[in-house]
Amino acid sequence: MNILFKALNDETRRGILELLKKRDMSAGEIAEQFNISKPSISHHLDLLKQAGLVVANKDGQFIHYSINTTVMDEMLKWMMQFKSKK
Repeated sequence: MNILFKALNDETRRGILELLKKRDMSAGEIAEQFNISKPSISHHLDLLKQAGLVVANKDGQFIHYSINTTVMDEMLKWMMQFKSKK
């Protein structure tokens, strides 16, 4: 779970997740939305993949990224166990 929190601790990676919440996108489409280099975007996408937050699907020469809500569901379930009971 540490890698999950590390992935979420960066504004750019959270921004990527916001984009992918709307639709699947290629790395190039994602990079167009940020004022950073394509290698930096690739690094952010790699960390999001390692955390299980995004899934990459190869389509010809392109890789399309989509959000993986299962990991978020598991994290929220884990966090909810700490909610105080009244």
